[in-house]
Order: sequence, then C-alpha cells, then structure tokens
Amino acid sequence: MQTPFRPRHSRRSFLKQSSFLGAGSLLAFRQDVAAAGSRKLLAYVGTYTSPLKNMRPTQVDLPPGNGRGIHLFEVNRDTGAMKALGVHEMGTSPSCLAFSADKSRLYSGNETERVGPDESGTVSAFAVDAATGHLTLLNSVPSGGKGPAHLTVHPNGRFVLVANYFGGSVAVLPIRADGSLGEATDVKKDAGTVGPTQATNAAPGSFAFSGHDQTHAHMIEADPSGRFVLHVDLGLDQILIWRFDAEKGTLTPAETPFVSLPPGDGPRHFAFHPNGRWFYSIQEEGSTVALFDFDPQTGRLTHRQTLSSLPPGYAGSNFCSEILVSPDGRFVYAGNRLHDSIGIFAIGNDGRLTYVTEEWTRGDYPRSFTFDPAGKFLYCCNQRADHVTVFRLQKDSGKLEFTGHYAPVGNPSQIVFREVG
Repeated sequence: MQTPFRPRHSRRSFLKQSSFLGAGSLLAFRQDVAAAGSRKLLAYVGTYTSPLKNMRPTQVDLPPGNGRGIHLFEVNRDTGAMKALGVHEMGTSPSCLAFSADKSRLYSGNETERVGPDESGTVSAFAVDAATGHLTLLNSVPSGGKGPAHLTVHPNGRFVLVANYFGGSVAVLPIRADGSLGEATDVKKDAGTVGPTQATNAAPGSFAFSGHDQTHAHMIEADPSGRFVLHVDLGLDQILIWRFDAEKGTLTPAETPFVSLPPGDGPRHFAFHPNGRWFYSIQEEGSTVALFDFDPQTGRLTHRQTLSSLPPGYAGSNFCSEILVSPDGRFVYAGNRLHDSIGIFAIGNDGRLTYVTEEWTRGDYPRSFTFDPAGKFLYCCNQRADHVTVFRLQKDSGKLEFTGHYAPVGNPSQIVFREVG
C-alpha cells in the first residue's frame, strides 16, 4: 500500500491560508494576492457531458450534456475575461472539482450512475503541469455510490471526501504519495425517513420538487480544524456531523450526529464564515438560507435564523444552488435557479443576515459560482445557458456588477482557479 500523499505545505501553513480562520487568514489572503500579480491565472470548468465515442458504455445520470470534459481558460486579472485554452475531454460528466492544498493535483467527481458493469460514479485524479496548467490523468476509482455531486480535499491533504447524490452515500478516498487515489477507507450510506414533496418554506405557488424521493447526499466538507466532517442529505432534510479519524480516514457519528431542517426544504450546500463559528446552509426546495452556530469542540450546530433566498414578494417555483461567504466575511451570496439570480445578504456583528439585493446571472439555471483568488470577481456557471458570466464584486456594498463578459462552456457546473508561471 502506498503512503498517503503529503502536500508541499504543512498542515499548519495550509490552515493559515484557509479562508475559514478569521483575521489571520485574511492577512495571509491579502499577502498572497499582493504576491501573485505577475503569475498567469487559469480557470478550470467542470461540465456535464455526453459519453465519448471511444469510451466503454457509460450511463450518465442526467440528459446528455453539452460539455466536453474539464475546460481550461486563461483569466484576465484586470477585466475578469476568460480566454479558452483547451479541454481535457471526458465523457463521464466531471461536474465537481477540487484542488490539493498546493494545487499540484486536481480531483474531479464524475457524476455518473454507472461506468461499465459497476453501479457507481468515479473520482479522477490529475497531475497539473506547473508551467501550462495542463492535466494528466493519474487514475480513477469508484466514488462509493451513484452520481457523485460534490467533493473536497480534507484540510490535512491526505483524503478526498465525496458526496454521492444518487447513491445517498458519502465516502473517504485516500490520496497516495503520487497524488493518485486509493480505494475508499470508509463509505457511509444515509438512512432515515425521506421528507415530503412539498417544502415547508417554499414561496407561494411553488411546485419545486427535486430530491424527496430517496436519500441524496449533496455536499461534504470538513470543518476548519479537520476534526469534523459535515454533509447534507437533501432527501432526509438533515445536516449530518461526523468525527473524522485523520489517520485511518474513517467517520464516526458526532456527539450530536445531525440537525434537521424543516420538512421538505432540502438542504443542499453550506459555507463556513471565516471566523469558523458561523455556518450557513442553503435549502434547495424551500429557497431559504439558515444560520447556525458551530461548536468547534463538539461539532454541534445550533440554529439561530432562517430567511428566504428570494426577493420580497416572489411567488412560484425556485431551486436554490450555491452559497458562498465573501472573502472578507461581510456578505453571503445565495444562488436561485429559475429566478436565475444571486441573492446578496449582509452579515451582522452576530452573524445574522439582512437581505441587501439580488443580481440577475445573465443566464439560465446558475448551478454554482466562485470568487477568483483575489476576491475581485465572481464567476457564475449558468448550466442551461451554456456559459459562465463574470461579475465585479463591490466590496463596500457587497453588490455585483456585470462586466459584460461571457465564456461559452457547454453545461458548466463548477469553476476553480490556479496560478501558473
């Protein structure tokens, strides 16, 4: 058995750079930005694809996609514009992406139900060329369930955490010395009572129904310390909390193993505040954002606030998607599909949210969005519009200003960034 992959940065230096750790991390963030000016910035966009002709039979869990794999772009740091550089072609819908701590490796969750005879999705590992950013496939392994919809790298750099949406499971994959992946060290299958088809907090007249037919693990991520791993199950209306064994790569239920959201609301994604104490969850079918206090000693979540992700007076169906906290910790951004907007909320001194405004995404079905490394721009993946749109962040107000830039990408799902040169 190969030894686990050790990132070039120590765990301590990685944590100092993490945006989760408050004032110290913000200082490190600003220093990194100041030092990066001369380096080329690349963007990698994961997509939904159709099977390639030379692939063995692959059943994609969604209708055939327009993407071709992982699309590579060069980013203009001044304007935010994106220039296409090429594609690493894949027919398995590499819809979710995550870098290793030093960004020498890229991992993709391939959102399929079946590859060959196995009823499972896969996760792929790539080496990233330090000069060009081009990808070289290292290996692909089973994801521990159907349709992996989200993955992250644990803060210690030794494991990939993956949430399998159609499998209703989460898995821990060890990272080997060369950055490739080993077989899962743990797989947990969600179980319980599936919530109702009508969300408790949906807007008037909503017919939003997506995931209350079975268990659906939708996102997984460690807390800032790496001691706990949290994941959401949309079908169960729960956020599950695990203690993480950083040596064995195994999960055991925390002291309070889960919190429940209102029936039918469907938690989808979450984000920690830079102070590590405030935790924001977005509900796909209920179109809400919920604030929890996070206890770093026990992993316990305590609910304090829920409010709509939509502007006052909205009626009809909507499906929420992404949630982000601004790098300076002053604003929360919430994605609305069908309304096709990003809701903007100010964070008060106690972590509570106040609605500010919303910004039209200039596209259809915003699946996710991400800040560039400098925190100057927000990039929105409009899944059904086949493009990525670019917005300038107004740091004082938190508002978004459309730059006029579109980058054509078939069914974009997620965008991540890396510097080269």
